[in-house]
Amino acid sequence: MVELEKKYQIGVRRFGLINWVGTYSLLKKEILRFVTVSGQTLAGPILTSVLFLTVISLAIGTERSEVLGVPYIQFLASGLIMMQVIQQSFAHSSSSVMMGKMMGTLTDIIHSPLSAIEVIFAITLAGAARGLLIAIISTSIFVYFLELSVQNYFLWFFYLFLGGVFMGSAGIIAGLYADKFDQMSTLTNFIIVPLSFLSGTFYSIDKLPNILKIMSHYNPFFHLIDGFRYSFIGQLDGSLKIGILLLIVVTLISSFLAYLLYNIGYKIKS
Repeated sequence: MVELEKKYQIGVRRFGLINWVGTYSLLKKEILRFVTVSGQTLAGPILTSVLFLTVISLAIGTERSEVLGVPYIQFLASGLIMMQVIQQSFAHSSSSVMMGKMMGTLTDIIHSPLSAIEVIFAITLAGAARGLLIAIISTSIFVYFLELSVQNYFLWFFYLFLGGVFMGSAGIIAGLYADKFDQMSTLTNFIIVPLSFLSGTFYSIDKLPNILKIMSHYNPFFHLIDGFRYSFIGQLDGSLKIGILLLIVVTLISSFLAYLLYNIGYKIKS
């Protein structure tokens, strides 16, 4: 009897410091979740960017003056890529948590031998992976059809990864907060989409009034788009150092907040 009690101890973690197998399994499950419906999760956002670029280029023709020293279409293309990364990374993690709550499948993850850090890491990284895939395909298309090239691959990947992690963790927070899909739609339509549209995607902030220009420098969405565009055209609207520092800080804060809310069981544990 003593041997059985020692052998079958309930609640003892047997995976060491990190449950690599469990974390990988959840990450794989999350990636397959968007890959299996790639027409909606990958092709749709890419087509939206291409349509934006096509319609705007047809509307303005060659009459639009250069922006930051490059043709407007090149300026716009890089901004559209990051805009989709922002929206889709957020959409993946927020819908993953929200659907898990509504369908009751989140309980399986809560009671699995995975710590809060491992769950947040897997879901956030899957959201970043979705954004990265969209960016790779979009960049390939725009580079092929436009006179556009990546000048700094390190910054190209750095901003994509940072943006994916930031918005992925923000999506988890939103998914935990929202009680129904209407609330999630409100957050997406009135916060995420407007901020991604009004953060320098379609214009240089030099065109803004002074007060709005100052406010833009405190907007992490602006620095994501501006820094990512810099990896293509080598020109900035803001500051590279300040932008990177601000993005690292907000990414750490959003990741910690997502971990904290999940760890205490905010709106997912009775």
